[in-house]
Amino acid sequence: MTAGAITGLLENRWDEAYAATLDEPGRLLYRSNLLGSDKRITNYGGGNTSAKVTHKDPLTGEDVTVLWVKGSGGDVGSMKLDGFSTLYLDKLERLKTIYRGPDHEDEMVGYLPHCTFNLNPRAASIDTPLHAYVPRKHVDHMHPDAVIAIAATATSKALTAEIYGDEIGWLPWRRPGFELGLMLSQFAHDNPNAKGCVLESHGLFTWADSARDCYETTLAIINKAIAYFAEQGAGKVAFGGAVTPTLAPDARRAVAVRLMPEIRALIGGDERKAGHFDDSAAVLEFVGSANLRPLAALGTSCPDHFLRTKICPLVLDFDPAGDNLDAVIAALPEAVATYRAGYAAYYERCKHANSPAMRDANAVIYLVPGVGMISFARDKATARIASEFYVNAINVMRGASTVGTYVGLPEQEAFDIEYWLLEEAKLQRMPKPKALAGRIALITGGGGGIGKASAIRMLMEGAAVVLADIDPAALDAAARELGGKFGADQVRTVAMDVTSEASVIKGFADATVEYGGLDILVSNAGIASSAPVDQTELSMWDRNMDILAKGYFLVSREGFRLMKRQRLGGSIVFVASKNGLAASAGAAAYCTAKAAEIHLCRCLALEGADFGIRANTVNPDAVLRGSRIWSGEWREQRAAASNLTPDSLEEHYRKRSMLKLSVFPEDVAEAIYFLASDLAAKSTGNIINVDAGNQVSFTR
Repeated sequence: MTAGAITGLLENRWDEAYAATLDEPGRLLYRSNLLGSDKRITNYGGGNTSAKVTHKDPLTGEDVTVLWVKGSGGDVGSMKLDGFSTLYLDKLERLKTIYRGPDHEDEMVGYLPHCTFNLNPRAASIDTPLHAYVPRKHVDHMHPDAVIAIAATATSKALTAEIYGDEIGWLPWRRPGFELGLMLSQFAHDNPNAKGCVLESHGLFTWADSARDCYETTLAIINKAIAYFAEQGAGKVAFGGAVTPTLAPDARRAVAVRLMPEIRALIGGDERKAGHFDDSAAVLEFVGSANLRPLAALGTSCPDHFLRTKICPLVLDFDPAGDNLDAVIAALPEAVATYRAGYAAYYERCKHANSPAMRDANAVIYLVPGVGMISFARDKATARIASEFYVNAINVMRGASTVGTYVGLPEQEAFDIEYWLLEEAKLQRMPKPKALAGRIALITGGGGGIGKASAIRMLMEGAAVVLADIDPAALDAAARELGGKFGADQVRTVAMDVTSEASVIKGFADATVEYGGLDILVSNAGIASSAPVDQTELSMWDRNMDILAKGYFLVSREGFRLMKRQRLGGSIVFVASKNGLAASAGAAAYCTAKAAEIHLCRCLALEGADFGIRANTVNPDAVLRGSRIWSGEWREQRAAASNLTPDSLEEHYRKRSMLKLSVFPEDVAEAIYFLASDLAAKSTGNIINVDAGNQVSFTR
């Protein structure tokens, strides 16, 4: 059967001409990246690959067999060669002689570093024995939705035999580790013609003696499952059929915009969280179905799914036909509290004497009938990946329930995975969260100069940043630059004209549906113009007032509203100017508008205090380098006002300052970061001048 004969079959993308240019580790990496590039084969961070390669021992010069296997915490789709652990195969074999049995299998992980080849610092994963002891050169362990659907069916053993015959074997559920490695090894020895094995409630192992054969075997086995489910599902209604109408796209997003800050308010008190919204076809089919609640209650099956998505999702009682969103929001505190209580009870039922302390009891996945799926985690990438894993789980449930009865992991087994001491040790090794981890910032004028510098400073501290700007080219360029440096999940853009109420409201809604809320607002959009009072046209006056006064009002009002809804406090930072404190001849419109900004910020500080919302101002002066304002006519106008050439203006301002220093966007960004962060948690209504010293703009 050729790829494409049935919708959804995987395409063979192996390029033998390219592969022939690679050495054995290179072909392993090539195979891994190909497999990991398709979420139908394995999810982010899930699965692993290996090859047994002959190398010269650096100490003896003798040929030795080395196991190359994906190391702990890597992702096969994006990893590089340094993502593989390398271990002496003969030393791994010797571990069998000191193994004390299933009750002591976790201690074997501590011996893996003793098997390291060539001082490779990449930590070996708990799946290493599953690869080491299979008597074939190349091994793939994947989590394909179609095969997990087999593994998660109540009759998975019989179903495996029906689909594959003797081609693929089956092993009962066992937590990954040394014992499962021995079980898999025994199966492979006892069935030398088998091409792999289905692991109940877990995934797929396949093997061969060349990288290409292993890759093609993996694809063939998965495609056989895809074809089987396509045939079995033809003409059948998934999940018991649709019982809830699906809202139109704009209406779905509108519901998400309302719900996400409300959920974040309830779960973000101890640790700020970022959100993700998914209304893909698979999600909408599931959340609108008759079997949504019973299937959701069963939880996921594959351990990788479960670790990302928690024991089960929280299903909200939204009725698209009845438009009961206000009632759903009013009931959210009780729904969240009930979920937490249920999670705590699960922990108490299943804990062991040495179990780690209970972790965050909040749900990760929130299912909204007719709307989609919302996920929250400590950062955007984790929330997005959790969402992707639950889509995998939906696909598994669809397949399993098409041919039989879907089964999740037994509760105790699920707990033992979630609170596994080895998993806890991995969590403890993770770096501490950065200062702005989980915080969401929106920066107007974010396409360049001070705005982009502020975004960089906050991204360095772990914030997710929404760049708002009226210039689409500047936004695109900034997003590419910052996304490439800090990760695409951390940066979003919204087109925003700060003088338009509708544009501002839409921009904040778009930002909310991307990240779930707002913690930091930097109002920075600006212009500058210069003319003597008697030559100031009304159009110039109005333009300054529109952007610098009305624009700051519209933006801060919308941000203030959102922060109040969240009930998590927040920080608003205005980027005003020295000219807001010190009048300048020839710039009446600009100075007056900047003074209005400063006074508005003081009003925000007064009204925001009861809600934990702080409002402060940064006053820069003469930030020429990197500034779009100073690249236009403002530079010529200010130079003319001082009888200078435009090129000499920066040096003029440097010499004019008390410290004889130039001020750059990064200097202003540092002050903005300080005021936005918890470093300034007890500061509101304040002004910081970043002007290298200018006596006329002293605030006292």
